[in-house]
Amino acid sequence: MNRCNHEGYSDPTAYEALSAITREEKQRRRPYRPLVFICSPFAGDEAKNIANARRFCRFAVGRGAIPIAPHLHYPQFLDDSDKEQRALGLFFGSVLLQKCDALWFFGDSVSAGMQREIRAARRHGLNIKQFDDNLKEVPA
Repeated sequence: MNRCNHEGYSDPTAYEALSAITREEKQRRRPYRPLVFICSPFAGDEAKNIANARRFCRFAVGRGAIPIAPHLHYPQFLDDSDKEQRALGLFFGSVLLQKCDALWFFGDSVSAGMQREIRAARRHGLNIKQFDDNLKEVPA
């Protein structure tokens, strides 16, 4: 697309309008996928909880969402047993939560960390869904 009209003069208004139309057409071709914050236990049986978080993320992808699971990402390079690094990971997760469209939490028990994330999601007006361990949605 050219920024100039057929006579060679700059025409930013027409350029911006045509660019917007092109962007809208591209967006219509791709289905919308909401960012969903995956909220599930991490501490305790970490191996089991990590496997479950992966399963929950696959579930979210299958439901048309883009999962965000900080408790899978940040322990890869931050030490959860180090107080400062844990605080940093929690801060990073709270920033990501604010970018999400929804929070989905999983399991029958809710940890203190999960409660904090659910409260933050409510404050930010996010759509919140609960699923049991068998990935069945729990009515609100």
